[in-house]
Order: sequence, then C-alpha cells, then structure tokens
Amino acid sequence: MSIVKFYRGDPNAPKTTQGAHLGANVLVIWNNKLLLEKRRDSDTWGLVGGGVKRKETPLQAIVRETKEELGLRLPAERFEKLKVYGEPGRTGRIAAYCDGSIWRMVVVAYRLELTQEPQLTISEESRQLRFFTPEELKDIEIVVTHSDIVEEWFPGN
Repeated sequence: MSIVKFYRGDPNAPKTTQGAHLGANVLVIWNNKLLLEKRRDSDTWGLVGGGVKRKETPLQAIVRETKEELGLRLPAERFEKLKVYGEPGRTGRIAAYCDGSIWRMVVVAYRLELTQEPQLTISEESRQLRFFTPEELKDIEIVVTHSDIVEEWFPGN
C-alpha cells in the first residue's frame, strides 16, 4: 500500500501544508549500472537518500543515509555533489503523505562511483536493491521526483 504520492511539474499537485523539506539523494554507480531501491512507501524505484536532519549538512546526511540504507560506510570525500533541485510551488517536487501532510522537497543530488561490487544490506525502507543498466531503466517506474535527476546525470541514459 502506498503511503506517499510524488509530484513534479504538475499544476494539479496539491498545495503544500508544510514548509520545504531538505533531502539528499545519491546516484550510486558500479560497472556502468545505477543502483536503485524499490521503496516501501510508494512501491516505486528511487535513488538512495532521505531527509537532512536539523544539525546535518546535506553531505553528512547522504553519508548517513548510505550507511543506513545500504550498509556501506564511506568517507564524505567519495561523494561528488552534482546539483540542487529546488523548484518552487506546484511545479516543483511535492510529496503528499496519507496522513495529510504535503511537503515541497529541495533535493541535493550526489554521485558515488564504486570501483568494486558492493556487499549491500537492505534497510526497512526498501523492498529491493538492484543495479540497472541504462536500457533496463526504460522498463521500470522511477519515482517522479528522481526521474529527471537520473536522466540528467546517469551516463548513457
């Protein structure tokens, strides 16, 4: 059951009820493949990441999220900051939760290139973790708030 619905660039998206939410996501690349997680909250594929806590920087958050969601302990220097996505209003990134809270999301995107196949540990937030080739990405549903990030930064996609 989906507990969240995502919108991007949709004039029919619901109005936000909460302030902007800062998040960090990472494109994890290994062997020219992109790692995605099958999210439990929406049953769609998305980038690894999550919310930035009050006393964290986005970089600290993505290091923490990578450990929590994948079981990988990596130094901050391994993450390359790509871009901040923060479009305003209904044309931006909206997350509408079943409890009635509706958030505008500002996302800091990172890239992490792995040189060897990782031993991943799946978290409670995910149903599945999988590496996809650019061709395989065309056959899956990627959460709309991440799909443009993947299109812009994943080579060959």
